Amino acid sequence: MSTPPSNPPTDPPERADAHGASSEIPAAAFVEVAQSPEFEELQRRFRNFAFPMTAAFLVWYFAYVLMSVYAKDFMTQSFLGMQYFNVGHFLGLLQFVTTFLITWLYLRQAKTRLDPLATQIREKLEGDAR
Repeated sequence: MSTPPSNPPTDPPERADAHGASSEIPAAAFVEVAQSPEFEELQRRFRNFAFPMTAAFLVWYFAYVLMSVYAKDFMTQSFLGMQYFNVGHFLGLLQFVTTFLITWLYLRQAKTRLDPLATQIREKLEGDAR
């Protein structure tokens, strides 16, 4: 079993170009990118999706948990007349559905609004290192 290195490298990553030659990206370039309007826009786009979606899911999740504790009469009602399937089961399964839905929405958001801008920033950063 190997142990992780005690001191992780602090040097900027090296990038290989199309011919296999590596070029080092200066640390100042990372600072410049972090302060650029493009990077701020990327962060804004991510936050505008992630924070509201996280809040909405947490409200939904804790509502389910609290209902299962404090609204037992409601949660144990038969769902659609099925004898062994109640509202609690249905809402529990919806937790999985909403998790997959949020994942799909995030992937779509990343593909259309985050990845193109991130690629543009990365290509500029890598281009400046050559």
